[in-house]
Amino acid sequence: MFNIANQLTLVRIVFIPLLVAIYYSPFEWRFLLSAVLFGLAGITDALDGYIARKYNLTTPFGAFLDPVADKLMVAVALALLIESHADIWFTLPATVIICREIVISALREWMAELGKRATVAVSIIGKVKTTLQIVAIVLLLAVSPDAYPIINMLGYVTMYSAAILTLWSMYVYLKAAWPSLKGDE
Repeated sequence: MFNIANQLTLVRIVFIPLLVAIYYSPFEWRFLLSAVLFGLAGITDALDGYIARKYNLTTPFGAFLDPVADKLMVAVALALLIESHADIWFTLPATVIICREIVISALREWMAELGKRATVAVSIIGKVKTTLQIVAIVLLLAVSPDAYPIINMLGYVTMYSAAILTLWSMYVYLKAAWPSLKGDE
């Protein structure tokens, strides 16, 4: 159960309170270190899945914990950024992303109960969305919201791109699950 892939997933969960502590620390380098920590979490996300598939280390525990760790890390990072940026232009796409994650997690759980989890399996759109999300969050964590306007603007543009893909992927997943949601199956 606690193979290397699952240990990497657990590392992401351990990173969450560390991310919060670093982000709120009084040190000037807190922004950059927060971004590095979040980036490392993104790398462990890709790495644990690769290791689990390549070495046949997939477990029910890992299948449960991996998406939970991802969503917790993203939600906490976005919550930190919502407070720091404190405007609707950031809060809107961040809220879209958080809400979509809750909806799709619930949808996947429900579809799994029906034995149709494959209907809402992760798609390429979801993978691109996740990559953009990670890049946006790393950019926005890396600098103070008041400094480096070009990096902040790039972070916002990337965040909006991720939010658009978030809505698109949610539409794709809901469309695929719609017959089951309507009770036609």
